[in-house]
Amino acid sequence: MADKIEIRGARVHNLKNIDVTIPHNQLVVITGLSGSGKSTLAFDTIFAEGRRRYVESLSAYARQFLGRLEKPDVDYIDGIAPAIAIEQKVSSRNPRSTVGTTTEIYDYLKLLFSRVGHTFSPVSGREVKCYSTDDVVEYVLSLGEGSRVVIASPLRLKEGQGIIERLTLLLGDGIQRVWIDGVTEFIEDFVPRVTDSTRAEDISIIIDRRRVASDTDSLTTLGDSVSKAFAYGDGVCQIITEGEVREFSSRFEMDGVHFEQPSEHLFSFNNPIGACPMCEGYGRVVGIDENLVVPDKTKSIYEGAVVCWRGETMGWWRQQLVDAADVSGFPIHRPYYKLSRAEKRLLWTGCEWFHGLDEFFKYLESQRYKVQYRVLLSRYTGKTLCPECEGGRLRKEATYVKVGGRSIPELVSMTVGELDSWFESLSLGEHDTAKSTRIVTEIRNRLRCLCDVGLEYLTLDRLSSTLSGGESQRINLSQQLGSCLVGSLYILDEPSIGLHPRDTDRLIKVLKGLRDLGNTVIVVEHDAEIMRAADRIIDMGPLAGVHGGEVVCNDTFEKVLNCPDSLTADYLTGRRSIARPAQVRGWSHSVLLRGVLEHNLKGFDVRIPLGVMTCVTGVSGSGKSSLVKGILYPALRRRLHESGDQPGELRELAGDVGLLTAVEMVDQNPIGKSTRSNPVTYIKAYDEIRKLFAEQPFAKHTGMTPAYFSFNTPGGRCEECQGEGIIKVGMQFMADVELTCQACGGHRFKDEVLEVKYRDCSIYDVLEMSVDRAVEFFGDDKSATAKRIVERLKALQSVGLGYVKLGQSSSTLSGGESQRVKLASFLLKDSSSEHIMFIFDEPTTGLHFHDINKLLGAFDALIRRGHTVVVVEHNMDVVKCADWVIDLGPEGGDAGGNLVFEGRPEDLIGCAESHTAQYLKPLMKN
Repeated sequence: MADKIEIRGARVHNLKNIDVTIPHNQLVVITGLSGSGKSTLAFDTIFAEGRRRYVESLSAYARQFLGRLEKPDVDYIDGIAPAIAIEQKVSSRNPRSTVGTTTEIYDYLKLLFSRVGHTFSPVSGREVKCYSTDDVVEYVLSLGEGSRVVIASPLRLKEGQGIIERLTLLLGDGIQRVWIDGVTEFIEDFVPRVTDSTRAEDISIIIDRRRVASDTDSLTTLGDSVSKAFAYGDGVCQIITEGEVREFSSRFEMDGVHFEQPSEHLFSFNNPIGACPMCEGYGRVVGIDENLVVPDKTKSIYEGAVVCWRGETMGWWRQQLVDAADVSGFPIHRPYYKLSRAEKRLLWTGCEWFHGLDEFFKYLESQRYKVQYRVLLSRYTGKTLCPECEGGRLRKEATYVKVGGRSIPELVSMTVGELDSWFESLSLGEHDTAKSTRIVTEIRNRLRCLCDVGLEYLTLDRLSSTLSGGESQRINLSQQLGSCLVGSLYILDEPSIGLHPRDTDRLIKVLKGLRDLGNTVIVVEHDAEIMRAADRIIDMGPLAGVHGGEVVCNDTFEKVLNCPDSLTADYLTGRRSIARPAQVRGWSHSVLLRGVLEHNLKGFDVRIPLGVMTCVTGVSGSGKSSLVKGILYPALRRRLHESGDQPGELRELAGDVGLLTAVEMVDQNPIGKSTRSNPVTYIKAYDEIRKLFAEQPFAKHTGMTPAYFSFNTPGGRCEECQGEGIIKVGMQFMADVELTCQACGGHRFKDEVLEVKYRDCSIYDVLEMSVDRAVEFFGDDKSATAKRIVERLKALQSVGLGYVKLGQSSSTLSGGESQRVKLASFLLKDSSSEHIMFIFDEPTTGLHFHDINKLLGAFDALIRRGHTVVVVEHNMDVVKCADWVIDLGPEGGDAGGNLVFEGRPEDLIGCAESHTAQYLKPLMKN
């Protein structure tokens, strides 16, 4: 293979016939303005050609589509290694998806437990084994030469059979003795004394009596006797020595309990075999919600922590607990959150001295025919932890299986860092080690990758839907990097998303480690630290859209800084900068969150000012998402809209909440579920464009209504591809391939619809325009319809999306682009009478330094209309422009969750405990 990637005459999308050379085995950063052609070069050119060549090497089934798989518009491309693309993915909303399942660590854990898991009886705590005849013989020999043993089996009665009848038949088989109450008796002597109260469970039949010997004849006879005992005992053999009975079962049972044989499905909460039957593997059920019963966990039972036990009628339940506190030992004066797990359980179950909450709600259930009790029950009903599996998601039989003394729910509740240490110190027997070496190695590699990208504070049972955007990106990154391939081409799309500047060094080490293994690493990135660490920088531009698509500079970091045409160099050298607001925005009203306790938050109080921009920051895992997405948003939504998810643990939502009319979470989830959804339909501009085309003379003459210009409804669209322009082909074990529709040539509409022209452009031509080009195109028309179109498109321009095509599928937009489309839709709304709190999760995703100014301008426009902006962000240019900063930490995981600082950014730089302050200080001085 060549020592470099050579591209000649690339014309994909907005690339202007460019030539690019990329050396192999280097860390290469492709940067530039949003829309300058970075992703086009990295993904639509280099990766697309790499994937096409890979498909070419596959089976005849795959190759039959190759003629229709579009080749990138390039004159010549050479030196491409097997390519792996790690693109921006938004976290899953699937309630069954967890960190463990996403990273595939849970799949390996299931395999490990099914291979070397040991089942232990919950009754006696002894290990349950499925014993063979050889196992029993080995045990008898271990008793020592000359030891006296009795080989027996429990008396088993067939259906409708009595004890006397069974013993009589056994006499005919040559069985002469029974063992009962520790005494050996002849069956003839015992039968006359059998009464109706005699139980078969108390009787064992004696198969053989002997002294232990290791000669061949004795071993053969012993083996025959044990086999006979298993047969008579229906799979159970008993070895009696000096009055002690040891049972061996060939049916995987012990203490009268039949256990499940460990299998991979037993440990899967997505499979009916392993899922908890009550919650069906979700871990939560609809029931009495502890957070509604005890909303303020800083109060004690004596102080009225249990709200349903307040008042004259229900106060009796609280009083009987208080009166019994001395005898029961229940700490009624201790705050609820300080109660141990056993004490909380006691409060719910009750005991002989007082009635618990479970009994209280059973009483309410029995009174459901009264309307007041139905209302009372509904007040405390919500999604709560499953009482059967206690959130573990698996049936109880799966928890009896252990590896290294731990069950699988115990392992997934540990942090990745703790689990990594546990596996490093895991010691298994020789036999188990031989069976599990490969599995344990894979688990350790994946855990190490999660730690390397700064996610050691997560637990494997953490829901994917609760992760921040940055955490989702790095989980996806670690999943791919765990394979440790060599000689490959890795193409990554902004891996620094969601990383605090303090944690970027760890990511750089991972990227350099990949390079040092012998891989070529191409990163589409805006982060200055990653640029400094790169071996080579390719700066695209000079501007976006039709004004981009050129290679401004392709050299080392030092040489790029001296490039006069590079906007990237201007910001890196300080020739340009993002200015702080000229005027300080004041505030007098705020929302107050008291006693926040979600995940790792430590119960502090925090204030969110209204009418200004607040930035929530802190290192990865410090609790930002828990505070904003887990508490602030759902708590406000519950209060303002009386709907939505149950907020995380907090004592009280206080302050000037009444001044808000709504709360909006502007996250990075896709703007539409259909591939036909696009930015121009989301902001309602396409409705006006369709009206404009329907007003054209040819459309009126042929009777075409605006519906004919829609690709979502039958009429004018191509029915072969149903208006998508592409057809998806399943590729069995590969990702689906998207092929251009042959019926319409990717134009999405029927020929007669495409004949309708507005200023010499068809509806397809308009959809292919960028937002910037469309603003110019429609701006030349002074009609009312065209003005409305321009007004809506300018909202997309104002948030830095001028380079996006009008008809670009929402599925191709990055998380940051989707977020900014949503922001544009809010900017269009005339909401002067409303006061909305907008919450943004890392809105600078995918933005160049130059584009952040536009984003800050959009935020300013919202604030001028009387709205509030709350931003979860690591970009220091955004932090310095905030009016109020909430810094969490000081570290991630258990070492985080504290309020390190709240106040103005100029005061933050003096906070010694804050990692954010160290990186903010240079920008504040400038």
